[in-house]
Amino acid sequence: MGIRGELFTTEVTLDNRTYFFNVKENRMGDAFLQVVESKSTDGSGFDRHAIVVFEEDMQRFLAGLESSLQFMEKSRKNRQKKTTDAGKKKVIRRSAAAPVSERPAPKPGRRVTVIPKKK
Repeated sequence: MGIRGELFTTEVTLDNRTYFFNVKENRMGDAFLQVVESKSTDGSGFDRHAIVVFEEDMQRFLAGLESSLQFMEKSRKNRQKKTTDAGKKKVIRRSAAAPVSERPAPKPGRRVTVIPKKK
């Protein structure tokens, strides 16, 4: 066993943050995942936040994470589609065969039938 019960650790470094994924074991022998976010604060130190997920809760935790990732992907695709659609111009083409005055009037959105009253 490693330092303070660490069984495994890996880190992901991004622009201004580092994430540590630590698999640890407590004194009772229960395994858990500790996720730590570390970011520098004005060059004077680091701001650290951690969450702990126990082994028996991992499946529900991962289901929530997966659901969140699916929502984010769907949202990204919708934003991308709106951006693409906004850039397109709608073109309406009219037939050059008949002048505008000879074209039939457009059909109304609703059809109404008038029934005369019986006398």
